[in-house]
Amino acid sequence: MNSPQVFVVDDDISVRESLEGLIRYSGWQAQTFASAEEFLATSRAVVPSCLVLDYRLPQLDGLRLQQRLLAQAGHMPVIFITCYGDPPMAVQAMKAGALEVLSKPFREDALLDAIQEGLARSHTTLLRQEEARRLQQRYAALSRREREVMWLVVAGRLNKQIAATLGISEITVKAHRGRVMRKMKAGSLAELVGMTIRLDV
Repeated sequence: MNSPQVFVVDDDISVRESLEGLIRYSGWQAQTFASAEEFLATSRAVVPSCLVLDYRLPQLDGLRLQQRLLAQAGHMPVIFITCYGDPPMAVQAMKAGALEVLSKPFREDALLDAIQEGLARSHTTLLRQEEARRLQQRYAALSRREREVMWLVVAGRLNKQIAATLGISEITVKAHRGRVMRKMKAGSLAELVGMTIRLDV
C-alpha cells in the first residue's frame, strides 16, 4: 500500500490549516478542501485513507457527502467534527457508519486516535477488496466445465458422483479437479471451500 492519506473538508481555513499541520506532524499525508464539491471533484489514489469532515458545509453538507462516499469508496472511514451540539445529527452520522463525531474544540489526541483507527480499518478493507478481486480473476480463468466440477466438489460430491452428474469419466473429473486446484491456487479442499464462500457469484 502507498502512503496513507487523511482528507480534511472544512469551510474554515484556520481549521484546515491547523488540522493539516497536526496531521503532517503526526506522520501522515494530508489534503484539505473548503467544500464537499471540491473534495468530490478531486481524483484520489486507492490507498488507506480517512476523511475528517465538518458537518455544516455550504451547499452539500457533511451527511450528504458521507452518503455519496458510501456508494463510491466504502473503504474510507469518516470522522465528523462540528461546532454544534446536535445529537440527532450525531446519531444519523453514526448509523451511516461514521467512525467518530467530535465537537469543536476537541482534544488533539482524540482526533489522532480516531484517524489512526480509521486508517487501519481502511487498510484492512482494501486488503480484503484486493483479495476478492484476485479470487474473481482466478475464477474467471476457469472453463465452464471446471466451474461445474468445482461447485460439485465443494458441495461434497465424490468423483464418481460428479462423473455421473456431468456425464463424464472419473478420470476426466480428476483432471478437471486438479486444474481447478491449480488455477484457484488452493492448497486443500478446505481452502477451496473458503474461497468459494468469499466469491461474489
